[in-house]
Amino acid sequence: MFAEGGRGGAGCGSGPGPEPGPGGLNSLSFDAASSSKALQLGSAAPPPGLESSAENGSDPGKKRKRANVPAADGGRNLSLDIPMGLPMSDPTAWATAMNNLGMAPLGMTGQPLLPDFDPALGMMTGIPPINPMMPGLGIVPPPIPPDMPAVKEIIHCKSCTLFPPNPHLPPPATRERPPGCKTVFVGGLPENSTEQIIMEVFEQCGEVIAIRKSKKNFCHIRFAEEFMVDKALYLSGYRIRLGSSTDKKDTGRLHVDFAQARDDLYEWECKQRMLAREERHRRRLEEERFRPPSPPPVVHYSDHECSIVAEKLKDDTKFLEAIQTLLTWIERGEVNRRTANNFYSMIQSANSHIRRLVNEKAAHEKEMEEAKEKFKLALSGILVQFEQIVAVYHSASKQKAWDHFTKAQRKNISVWCKQAEEIRNIHNDELMGIRREEEMEMSDEEIEDPSEMKETEESALVSQVEALKEENDSLRWQLDAYRNEVELLKQEQGKASRDEDTTKEQQMKLLQQALQGMQKHLLKVQDEYKKREAELEKVREDKLKIETLLENLKEQQSIADEEDKERDAIDCQGNECTASRVCVCSQDKDCPVEKTLSNSPVKSEREVLLVGIISTFLHVHPFGASIEYICSYLQRLDSKICTAEVEVLMTRLQNTFRQELSGVGASLEKRWKFCGFDGLKMT
Repeated sequence: MFAEGGRGGAGCGSGPGPEPGPGGLNSLSFDAASSSKALQLGSAAPPPGLESSAENGSDPGKKRKRANVPAADGGRNLSLDIPMGLPMSDPTAWATAMNNLGMAPLGMTGQPLLPDFDPALGMMTGIPPINPMMPGLGIVPPPIPPDMPAVKEIIHCKSCTLFPPNPHLPPPATRERPPGCKTVFVGGLPENSTEQIIMEVFEQCGEVIAIRKSKKNFCHIRFAEEFMVDKALYLSGYRIRLGSSTDKKDTGRLHVDFAQARDDLYEWECKQRMLAREERHRRRLEEERFRPPSPPPVVHYSDHECSIVAEKLKDDTKFLEAIQTLLTWIERGEVNRRTANNFYSMIQSANSHIRRLVNEKAAHEKEMEEAKEKFKLALSGILVQFEQIVAVYHSASKQKAWDHFTKAQRKNISVWCKQAEEIRNIHNDELMGIRREEEMEMSDEEIEDPSEMKETEESALVSQVEALKEENDSLRWQLDAYRNEVELLKQEQGKASRDEDTTKEQQMKLLQQALQGMQKHLLKVQDEYKKREAELEKVREDKLKIETLLENLKEQQSIADEEDKERDAIDCQGNECTASRVCVCSQDKDCPVEKTLSNSPVKSEREVLLVGIISTFLHVHPFGASIEYICSYLQRLDSKICTAEVEVLMTRLQNTFRQELSGVGASLEKRWKFCGFDGLKMT
């Protein structure tokens, strides 16, 4: 909402007079900090621009006679000396405009223009009263909620006039606001507009840093602060007219929108980084404030400090501090030949505290056991008292005493009885839980070490089954005894009167509970007995299966041995045939064929394969290869091959492989070459 626009909306329009026209956009709330001249109040002269009402008569649309209105004190006119020669509205229009904004109407000096002003009567309710003298209040009020009606009025400037848009039209659309936006796009400017006119219109929105005007009737304006952009967006939709001309080149419709500028984004990022640094610094300070203090530094080792620590180790109260110092020294590496004796004595002193700590632990355990016993005794006493209270309630519930109580008393007694029984049952369960824990601890202590048990699995299962049978029989006998006792108690209960049945009822309940527990235990034992029998049957079946498997394995082993023998015989025959065909194993030229086959140097199929592989390898190495090189190649195929075996085999086959010496002196090397072709000719 603009100040001079308020004049047009309130019926106080003013046209161009002898004085220059309004010098820009002014807010309804006057900023005293923006004016360098003092306010002149109470002057008899009328404000500039209001001297002659006849000058306004040329414009029939704005024809209105303006008279001086007395101020709040009733005797003086309100005038303001503004450097731009801005005419001032009368106090009534001022108060009306402020009332529309929901502000308390105040004069230039802060005095109320309307003493009985009610902020709830303004158009924009819900806005707290604003002092127009407040510094920093711009030409545009804070953003108006969308559900509240906004009234835009005519704005008069020095060189132009701004006419508001139709209030019934939807608000102009804007793009999404970029972060840190300080730049606006202004479109729809008149063709004859200049940077001075644009500055005149938008400088009242805030400090303008730069204007970049284009030749196509739009420009970009960069402000000093982000909130100034919101004020500039208020002018979106206004029709602008330069002077009083109606030429198309002197008119236009403003469209103000957010613009994305790299400078704005850079400044916003710098600001965010600064805020992040401040936040990290604040968190660091908070963490340091809540961080526990560092432990005191451990002194360096010296003979004097060593003697002090040794004395502290002997003192029970200072042992913890001294043992920490000793640990730090050892971890630092202070132990050497010179200090080894001192450290040994300190370690020995530390070891002497083990017995003390064990004794302390035993004392604490004893105290804990005593406390448990005291608690158990106290709980038992409390339970006995609860039983007596419950017995009192049951006695009171009997016919003799029950008929003498009123209805309300009976109700209270029954409620108290239920509460007492519930509390008693809770305490009874707690006591039984303590006793079960003790029994479990005793049973854990009685369990033997499993490493000492030397029986087999089958015998252990058999013994467990027998033990379960005996336990099952004993439980059956106990169950029969409990049943007999219950029957006797029932018979005695039928014969005795109600007054004598209190203790017997308790015994019956206890016996019934014990009987139920025994029955549950019996069922568990029977289930366990069935499981053990099933396990025993499984073990027997597994044993039979294992025996059959062993017999099958023995038969398969015997069959495999026979097959191996046959295969060995076949392999021997094949080796002899191979040796006779290759003829690489001949050592004597004059021996007959039968003697060669019987005395062949190749004794197995494996050696035949080795001879073939070595021959192939040496054939591609015409200059020979060392025995290590040959073995490294063979070990890639079979890692079990050793050098000695290969060398013996090649030595036996002199007509196939030949060993030569190459090199001189220290570089002398033995190389094996393939000479099978020469040996074939010789044989």
